[in-house]
Amino acid sequence: MKQFFKKCYLAIILIFLYIPIVVLICQSFNAGKSRAKWEGFSFHWYEQLFSNSSIMSALWVTVSIAVIATIVATILGTLAAIGIYSMKKRPQAVMMTITNLPNTMPDIVTGISLMLLFIFAKVDRGYVTMALAHITFDVPYVVLSVLPKLKQMNRFTYEAALDLGATPGYALWHVLIPECKQGIVTGALLAFTLSLDDFTISYFTTSPLVQNLSTLIYSATKLGISPVYYALSSLMFVVLLVLLMIVNRRTADNN
Repeated sequence: MKQFFKKCYLAIILIFLYIPIVVLICQSFNAGKSRAKWEGFSFHWYEQLFSNSSIMSALWVTVSIAVIATIVATILGTLAAIGIYSMKKRPQAVMMTITNLPNTMPDIVTGISLMLLFIFAKVDRGYVTMALAHITFDVPYVVLSVLPKLKQMNRFTYEAALDLGATPGYALWHVLIPECKQGIVTGALLAFTLSLDDFTISYFTTSPLVQNLSTLIYSATKLGISPVYYALSSLMFVVLLVLLMIVNRRTADNN
């Protein structure tokens, strides 16, 4: 009986979370604009989506920033993880605390902090500032993805490579990187997913002239949501779901 109630509770939670998404996806195929009446199956809103210049521009901003943030954050996060791994126990604990802080803070705190930093530095907010903000909040996730793989390897492997005549750069590229490759890929996928989905930090670190998909959708809510955004949200949900499944699969394989 206890197991039955546990399963029922889980089912209710899942239904509560996913029924609105199912309704959204169904509405994206509704031929009419009415949310209360089904007027036939149609791909009309998907056709409108790909012919909408503002959405395509926001899509380009979203994807390009996600790619840039992923590449830079993966490089910085991997190097940071290697540096933290090579530290002694107490400095390593301090650095891990510092690394974990951005993950525990609300996004709005990070977004406002970065906005104030850009204002103080007299940097005009736009594409570059949004990319820098995404890199900033992606790096800790890469660090936390790479470090477990480094801890699984033999600490003396790198030193052994140096003793055998390898240069530090050669040992880094051919010893450390292959050992933590799975963690690097997982961190990169996670960074891309988070960047693709971010709203709060993007909202505070960009201008109305440069919008990604999340800020564009937020702006559209003030005028009333068009069914085109149902189609857009459905596609974003599917893409993010696939990416998260890949990340979870790789994380499970790493463990």
